Amino acid sequence: MSVLVGKKAPAFSASAVINGKDIVNNFTLEQFKGKYVILFFYPKDFTFVCPTELFAFQEKLAEFQSRNVEVIAASTDTEQSHWGWLQMEKNHGGIKGITYPIVADTNKTISMNYDVLAGDFDWNDNGEMVATGELIAYRGLFLIDREGTVRHQIVNDLPLGRNVDEALRMVDALQHLEENGEVCPANWSKGKAGLNATHEGIANYLSTH
Repeated sequence: MSVLVGKKAPAFSASAVINGKDIVNNFTLEQFKGKYVILFFYPKDFTFVCPTELFAFQEKLAEFQSRNVEVIAASTDTEQSHWGWLQMEKNHGGIKGITYPIVADTNKTISMNYDVLAGDFDWNDNGEMVATGELIAYRGLFLIDREGTVRHQIVNDLPLGRNVDEALRMVDALQHLEENGEVCPANWSKGKAGLNATHEGIANYLSTH
């Protein structure tokens, strides 16, 4: 699994569904330069854990937006699949009401470039291409800063849903660092003091906690 932290987020151009209903082509990260981005991958449309995550991000969307953060989802399904799922009511297993972009990584290159693709391609003894494992995305999440650099990443296995509050906390930590020049210790949350990255600053912090 690649570590992308500290590196430029891999660029992409793909179809996506925006505003819960509009299919657009050539959706890119570049259009959000100057904003923070939470890019998260999920395995499949029309499944079970995935809608709980998608709705959890929607519930916190205003909080992300108030921090100048664009939330973007992606899976290896087609844009038509995304669109169909978005038209279904929640009580029928759909995700109607999701308004942030959902990217269609149909050719799986985005998932491969972010190294969250479960499975791989191989060759058998007859020289035929085969797939090892199901070629869908793990639950990867990437926090990308205003310059397009990955500052945080986490990857969960397929059955393990993420904590959206933790993603929001990491945004707060990054912005606290940028605004105050203070690093964020263990279990830091917005409103708490950071610490100066010096021996004296750390000693003072530890003596009071």
